[in-house]
Amino acid sequence: MDGTMGLRALLCLYLASLLVLQAMPTQGSPTGRPKVNKKRQTVDTAVDGVTIRSLKVNCKVTSRFAHYVITSQVVNNADEAKEVAFEVEIPKTAFISDFAITSDGNAFIGDIKDKASAWKQYRKAAVSGENAGLVRASGRTMEQFTIHLTIGARSKATFRLTYEEVLKRKLKQYEIVIKVKPKQLVHHFEIDVDIFEPQGISKLDAQASFLPKDLESQLIKKSFSGKQGHVLFRPTVGQQQSCPTCSTSMLNGDFKVTYDVNRDQLCDLLVANNHFAHFFAPQNLTNLKKNVVFVIDISTSMEGQKLKQTKEALLKILGDMRPGDYFDLVLFGSEVQSWKGSLVPASPANLQAAQEFVRRFYLAGATNLNGGLLRGIEILNQAHRSLPELSNHASVLIMLTDGEPTEGVTDHSQILKNVRNAIRGKFPLYNLGFGRNLDFNFLEVMSMENNGRAQRIYEDHDATQQLQGFYDQVANPLLVDVELLYPQDTVSAVTQQRHKQYYEGSEIMVAGRIADNKLGSFKADVLAHGEGQEFKTTCLVDEEEMKRLLQERGHMLENHVERLWAYLTIQELLAKRMKLEGKEKADVTAKALQMSLAYQFVTPLTSMTIRGMTDEDGLEPIIDKPPEDSLPLEMLGHRKTFVLSALQPSPTRSSSNFQQLPNQVTGVDTDPHFLIHVPQKKDTLCFNINEEPGVVLSLVQDPDTGFSVNGQLIGNKASSPGQQEGTYFGRLGIANPATGFQLEVTPHNITLNPGSGGPMFSWRDQASLRQHEVVVTINRRRNLVVSVEDGGTFEVVLHRVWKGSAVHQDFLGFYVLDSHRMSARTHGLLGQFFHPLDYKVSDPHPGSDPTKTDATMVVKSHQLTVTRGLQKDYSKDPRHGTEVTCWFVHNNGAGLIDGVYTDYIVPDIF
Repeated sequence: MDGTMGLRALLCLYLASLLVLQAMPTQGSPTGRPKVNKKRQTVDTAVDGVTIRSLKVNCKVTSRFAHYVITSQVVNNADEAKEVAFEVEIPKTAFISDFAITSDGNAFIGDIKDKASAWKQYRKAAVSGENAGLVRASGRTMEQFTIHLTIGARSKATFRLTYEEVLKRKLKQYEIVIKVKPKQLVHHFEIDVDIFEPQGISKLDAQASFLPKDLESQLIKKSFSGKQGHVLFRPTVGQQQSCPTCSTSMLNGDFKVTYDVNRDQLCDLLVANNHFAHFFAPQNLTNLKKNVVFVIDISTSMEGQKLKQTKEALLKILGDMRPGDYFDLVLFGSEVQSWKGSLVPASPANLQAAQEFVRRFYLAGATNLNGGLLRGIEILNQAHRSLPELSNHASVLIMLTDGEPTEGVTDHSQILKNVRNAIRGKFPLYNLGFGRNLDFNFLEVMSMENNGRAQRIYEDHDATQQLQGFYDQVANPLLVDVELLYPQDTVSAVTQQRHKQYYEGSEIMVAGRIADNKLGSFKADVLAHGEGQEFKTTCLVDEEEMKRLLQERGHMLENHVERLWAYLTIQELLAKRMKLEGKEKADVTAKALQMSLAYQFVTPLTSMTIRGMTDEDGLEPIIDKPPEDSLPLEMLGHRKTFVLSALQPSPTRSSSNFQQLPNQVTGVDTDPHFLIHVPQKKDTLCFNINEEPGVVLSLVQDPDTGFSVNGQLIGNKASSPGQQEGTYFGRLGIANPATGFQLEVTPHNITLNPGSGGPMFSWRDQASLRQHEVVVTINRRRNLVVSVEDGGTFEVVLHRVWKGSAVHQDFLGFYVLDSHRMSARTHGLLGQFFHPLDYKVSDPHPGSDPTKTDATMVVKSHQLTVTRGLQKDYSKDPRHGTEVTCWFVHNNGAGLIDGVYTDYIVPDIF
């Protein structure tokens, strides 16, 4: 394999809704379950020479907003190239926000752009009929993402995928599902779930379908107290074995975390960073009586198993009806028929008669969907008109079909209009689409237009349970006509505030922006109708509690509340655009696209390309959000091969095993010592700048692009009288005006775009951020890397003080890892050394300090006296550093730097 190409990649990218983790050579899935065995034999974890060194899932939940980072490192121990795969299944409702492959110090990072731009390069392929899209659905609720790579001999690759979702409450709990399937033993396997809920956590559980119960309790560590919950699953290699002598893994199935929060108070209002999130799920309410009409497709396409399962589900649902409820059944084939033609009470006699009707009905002809729906709607409307007592019940219409309308009115737009005009917002319509041979988008739009939702029922052995499971979610209405209201002059961009019904075990979620200086007048009024009474409550913000929450969760609370709002807003805009046409649709689409790009989500309007990866036609791969009815990838019969080129990637590093690039040239660290690496001479120069605390120095300035890095000095009190006070860098400002990017870094926080209230991170976080052409990677408690497309790559190292340290406060180091794409006019205390530097050293001799050597250096037409000494370079090892021998230039670098050092003093970090 050509060494300059690094890695050849066979890439097929597609998506899903549970979450499969896979990084392995191709091989069959393990079978069997182990018995509890304290002594396990040591086994070879490599499969065909390939080892999964680590596979880790980190999930952080803050007030229902879940942020996942999946990282896997694969090592080829063989003396020849080997193919491996990284495979992930994620929720269909989730948005991918980052993806990167790292190899030999090169990071191939995904770039999110609007779909039209991403696909422009594929126009030729699209015209020729080739399927260039690489993301496909997988299974019921899953989207699958798979990458096959051929790794070179004795090399490794690291994969990192980030995605985000809002957890929805169903049946009294939130659920995180991770489907695990590594297909081989993993040296370091870990699932780490951290939950922070301001209301307090009331219950927390975790289960793994692939573990026997006795092992489950031993291997899964779970705990919760107050606002915090934690689940950790970290099996050793021995604990992963499917049997004591097996080399196969038993990790093959679902890992589920479920939890709920305390509901002691009616108000759950969270405010951070000028955004709010309102969670409404009152408890201890009396169930409303309900009026329910089931509208069932009995066309001949329902024959066989579908009809059998539908009847089984209806029989069970009828058996669960409560006294006081009213109901009826409508059947539609070529003709429309109803059981009673009006609502009847759910008495034992009526329920028994209805069950007998269900057992005996049979299939009849075509699909008069319009007629069936209008009949069901009229039954509910008639009850409201003729029986006033039923108008206080919660009315629900549930329709099940498996195909397209073929009888009566068949035009979709006319059916939508007919149903809208008949219901007129009085009750919700829930559509269940059975199987794949139907227009699910049509059913979705119809439900959304009528305050309901659509759900696909999959043709499988558990279709009965799917139908029953859906009904359970709407079986117990507690409130109707729910409104969540906020002062109009205080809020903007608020998500859906009106909900037709609130069901037991669910939750209504609203988010929005709060205007500047309006927090004091912000409140939430909730109005609704309950059983026999009006429901009304007012929620105020506890500002002191908000301050405490910010102290506990820090920037993550601010960031997650804002991204929760963005996620909900984008989801609602995408749903709304389905119902619109013409300019209205274009306007909503433009707004959803703008937000998708601003918050870097892969949505149906955006795509992610991976810079530096190309196929045989020179095209980059595309990561898309697949349509609801897209086929699984294995059914497409086509797979593209991509190459990871060493010529195009964005160099970066994510850990201390980063290999120094040949053009790593400069850095500044400690008191502050400037290090100038001169590769062509295999030597290093160094100098200090002695200035007062508070002074800001220009480190890098590219006049062609405006890119700059400035650093502010902080002081360190002298440890003894008469000793000079040391100075260190305590604040850095990195700016790229062309894209509006600003990053402020201190030993405590990392703030993106501080001037516009951007998100703040701490050094305790592991995160990857992207804004346009700039990628920021934060490596917990160690360093961060800033990579600028068509610019440079820079590293900030965090130095923590310890007890007894000579330095009394934390400080920062700054290094340039790659500068070859910076312009020739780049300047600054470090930037001026991005260009070739020539100098000559002669006459080495003992200096005033007999332990050190002095010499004469001729550089830039100056003759200087320099001293041989040792400094530390922390770019490769942020904790301990590496000693570097250098020629020290005295007097603040005079003669080496252009001009004098005071020329580099600037007013501020930006």
